[in-house]
Amino acid sequence: MLEISVIIPAFNEGSIIAAIVRGVRAVLDAYSPSYEVLVIDDGSSDDTAAQARSAGAVVYSHPYNIGNGAAVKSGIRLAQGKFLVLMDGDGQHDPADIPRLLEKLETFDMVVGARSNSSKRSPHRTVANLIYNCLATYICSRRIQDLTSGYRALKSSIARRYLYLLPNTFSYPTTITLAVVRAGHSLVYIPIRTRERMGESKIRVFKDGLRFLGIIVKIATLFSPFKIFLPVSAFMFLTGLFYGLYRIFALDGGYGPTSGMLMTISVVIFMVGLVSEQVAQLRFDRSEVPYNQEDKESH
Repeated sequence: MLEISVIIPAFNEGSIIAAIVRGVRAVLDAYSPSYEVLVIDDGSSDDTAAQARSAGAVVYSHPYNIGNGAAVKSGIRLAQGKFLVLMDGDGQHDPADIPRLLEKLETFDMVVGARSNSSKRSPHRTVANLIYNCLATYICSRRIQDLTSGYRALKSSIARRYLYLLPNTFSYPTTITLAVVRAGHSLVYIPIRTRERMGESKIRVFKDGLRFLGIIVKIATLFSPFKIFLPVSAFMFLTGLFYGLYRIFALDGGYGPTSGMLMTISVVIFMVGLVSEQVAQLRFDRSEVPYNQEDKESH
């Protein structure tokens, strides 16, 4: 088994991918002789695959564009390394940061490069990432410094464990971060500085932004459902309570069926959340057995 697999998803990055691969290989040649660089060509219409292959990468090509997350999943399936490094193929990530990520894997299960304030980012993305980080921090009950960073390193056994959860879109960093934290694996952030991206961004702010929010809610209900159901239940209960009191004291009327209905529904939502939390915990307990067996075999 190889020590390190670097996975680079790429779509129409023919002008930059060769330089990225050479940069990664130059860094890893000095760090570890046991590595591979995998470029997943996600149905590019240019010479991305040829350029990556000429620079010394192992190339796997999708027959058509499936999505950035799908490319990452293909890379995880094909990777032979014990440790995986995920990085973007648009030139934003500095290969010189790879050793810093890998060194932390001696202690932690996943290491994420958190973009510093000096990184090249547009203002609207900075604001959006701040909102995502706050939501994820609430769901995980621990501080999430950079939820959407695509520059990370993790153990291959953990990546494969959550492979089926990863979406085919740009939301895969969100999913794997929440899954790893909820499962009780260790996570650490290290500061990185991203560079100006080369070429046109593949992310559409409004469309992909809404998808990111949907992914956060989906993963929250999958791993920590009570974090979603409890606030909704409390809101409906308090709304019904205060509306009923308003009718009694301000309008001199009866409590009203609307207030009673809202409070009844809030109790139902609370109970559904409670059951969902137990089901989620049971699912984790069952999944720990094959994971522990696989982890022992890898050692």
